Order: sequence, then C-alpha cells, then structure tokens
Amino acid sequence: MLPSPVSFAKRRPFRRDGSIPRYKVADFLLSRTRVTNLGIIFLASALLVSLLFNLLHIAQTYHFSDDYGSPGLFATISRDDSISDLTHLIIVPGHAIWKGTDPQLRLREDQWILEPYQRGGGRVATFFAHILRAAQLAIEDKDALLVFSGGQTRSVSTTTEAESYMRLALSADVFHTPASFIRSTTENHALDSFQNLLFSIARFHEYTGNYPTKITVVGYEFKRARFVDLHRAALRWPKERFNYIGVDPDDEHNVISEQGEVSQLVHLTS
Repeated sequence: MLPSPVSFAKRRPFRRDGSIPRYKVADFLLSRTRVTNLGIIFLASALLVSLLFNLLHIAQTYHFSDDYGSPGLFATISRDDSISDLTHLIIVPGHAIWKGTDPQLRLREDQWILEPYQRGGGRVATFFAHILRAAQLAIEDKDALLVFSGGQTRSVSTTTEAESYMRLALSADVFHTPASFIRSTTENHALDSFQNLLFSIARFHEYTGNYPTKITVVGYEFKRARFVDLHRAALRWPKERFNYIGVDPDDEHNVISEQGEVSQLVHLTS
C-alpha cells in the first residue's frame, strides 16, 4: 500500500475527549492515495480475468489429448484411414543421393552424388539392395510403414537422400504397383544415423497419428552395433522389439570402413 500524503485530509480537529472523527467510506476510497491503490487493484483484476479467458480459449481451441497429440495442431494433416493402425516402422537410412532419371542405370556411379570413399566396391548396388529389401518387408507386412530417412547432405543437390531413394524406388517399381505405395514415406531432415532413427519415429507418428510398437532398420551389416547397442539404447527402445537387417555388397567387405566404424564406436562409448 502506498503511503498517504501529508495532505491526505484536512487537519483533524483537536478533541478533548480523545475521540477520532469518522470519515465516510466514499471519502476514504476517493482520496488521492486511495484512488491510486484502487486503480492498481482494478488493473490487476482486469489482467487476471483477461488471462483466464485467454487460457480458456486456448484449451477449447487445441484440446490436448492424453497422448500429447493435438487435434488443433494436426488438423491440417490429411491421413488415409488405412494407415491409422500401422504398428511396424521400417527404416532405410540414406547414404547418398540418386540424381538419375532412368532406373535401368541405377548401378552406374555417375547417376549418384557420392563422396570419394563411396566410389567403387559396389556401394551403389548396396544402396539399391537396401531399398529393395525394405520394400519386400513392407509388402509382406500389412502393418508396416517404410520410411526412407536422410536429409540434404550434399551442397551440390537441392534434394534429400530420402527423396532420391523414394524416387528411385517408385521408378524401379519395387512396390509392384503402378501408383504410389501409401505405406511408404520420407523423413527429410536426418543428418546422421542417430537422427535417422529418432526422426523416423517422429515421422511415423506424424504420418499415422500413432507411435510404432516395432522397428526394423535395413542398412550395412557393419553398422549393426551402432544402431542396436548405441542408438536404440539411447532411446530406451526395447531390444526385443528392435530388429536390424544387414545388407552388404556382394563382393568382399570394405575393411577400411569396418575398421573406421569400430574405432568410432569405441570413441563414442569411452
């Protein structure tokens, strides 16, 4: 409460009996100091009422559900009813960008944007083998959603690894359907293997409205430990509901790549 000014009221008359003169309530509230305090009370009350109305409006607009989904936020996402009950997430981590247009030339390295270490050794054939194996799994399991994962990792390309994988998959008709395969999609932001896993789970939820109960990753065999022992464990995903399928080149393994993977795992776990 602000202090009363010296000129709050007229000087009280002296009374021999010691009694204090009575003031009307209106005079008390409308005095200069009391008007200031009363204004603060009114402003605070108006602010509180406004805050309550805004919170009520937000609650009615978004109406968050128990599983942290929000119909208000996801109202613009259109989903097919046939994918709402999918439970199996199949992930293909991207490793390069296919820039070609003719799937018949998919095994030629000049049809891909590659790093120097990726040239030779049948790597591009392995990339397609990952796509083909994952597509077969998705066709066989009606509860599966295939997610090609990989962001824009090459500055010379405006597309992402995931988009190029999907484009190659459709061009090569790996789903055996003339139309787009509705149980396949892309995750276009991951820049490393951990993000491949994490972002694909998020993409599954965005695409279907639910989280998966089972995950299968199709990739290089020498990356198995990375996904199973590190990334899966970091996300606390149950090991019994996580499967890794390793598909390597038909020719001899790349010893340098395997040694580099082992040394990197040692560094990450130390």
